[in-house]
Amino acid sequence: MPLPPRPTLLAGLLLALASSLSTAPAQAQVGRSVLTLAGGPVALSYPTDAVATPQRMVPFEVEIAPDAAPRPGPRRLVVMSHGTAGSALADQALASALAKAGFVVAQPLHAGDNHLDSHQAGPAAFRTRPKEVLRLIDALAGDPAWGPRLALDQVGVHGMSAGGVTGLALAGAQWRTLGLVQHCQQHLEEDIGFCFNGALTAGQQAARRASYERARGVPEAFLPAELTRWEGGRTPPADAAAQPVAPFDPRPDPRIAVVTLAVPVAALFSPDSLARIRIPVGVLGAERDELLLPAFHSRHVLRHCGACTSLGELPGAGHFDVLSPWPAELAAQVAAQQARGGLPVPGFDPAERRAAVARIVDFHRRVLQPQP
Repeated sequence: MPLPPRPTLLAGLLLALASSLSTAPAQAQVGRSVLTLAGGPVALSYPTDAVATPQRMVPFEVEIAPDAAPRPGPRRLVVMSHGTAGSALADQALASALAKAGFVVAQPLHAGDNHLDSHQAGPAAFRTRPKEVLRLIDALAGDPAWGPRLALDQVGVHGMSAGGVTGLALAGAQWRTLGLVQHCQQHLEEDIGFCFNGALTAGQQAARRASYERARGVPEAFLPAELTRWEGGRTPPADAAAQPVAPFDPRPDPRIAVVTLAVPVAALFSPDSLARIRIPVGVLGAERDELLLPAFHSRHVLRHCGACTSLGELPGAGHFDVLSPWPAELAAQVAAQQARGGLPVPGFDPAERRAAVARIVDFHRRVLQPQP
């Protein structure tokens, strides 16, 4: 009686592959819940085994599993800081990509600088945004449901546009309102989108221009403290250079371990403080950004920060092309509130944005190493 044929090497490999696939966890879906933490609403996106479906949240459409049970942790946290007058939904594509990679993503609505209320947009909100992020991390740590699900010794931060101030400040960089004023004294005609932000009428722009000029040539000792005070990261002691064993850490909180920025507000940060950053920072720009010209903002960071890495400059992209979903009707409303630019750039390839999202996710993954 002949012996049965022995399985070939290929058949054995296929059998092993099938066995490994049957035991591997399915790719996570995206759960999303909105909580009230640290005094305001916070959107949480996280890995779940529930099925995500398209959800209409006017004017956005996102694919999520609302209030689904999260996959077990503990998991790494990434906090996302939105732009001026922004919201969490405008950048849900990135939040979802991070959640699928194993992160819990928290998106606070910044007080006084969001789509419902933007009366503090600008330096007033720049001062409070980093503190709001740190309060949120503390609130999540103490939350009975989410605290046990999170590993908060190392936290990531992502900032878009004005959220770039949040991210850079938490990385340790410093700014002051005088830096903004001096930048706009020198580059107002080129960087109109930034220097005239919130000033749409000819009268408002004339008043803004006059406010910049009033500070020209005035010795700092005669300027108000609100203009000259350093904000953001920690100020180094006078003998910081003489401490080789324990170099100065400029971060306001050592839990912040990695930061990514997309089209960031950055011209107001001092070159010296950018050079002091020690944690990894990834910077994404947009080639045709008219609101925040790359030469004065994203490239300013890369010129002076040795710990910063370029994540690319999206070819043919405008400022808001980094966001997704971004409905046409909302884009028109937002562009109407800008001194220059704001509409999506015709011909921009969304595949470039998807690739940039993948680079941002990978940047956080390499540092924080989330579980699947």
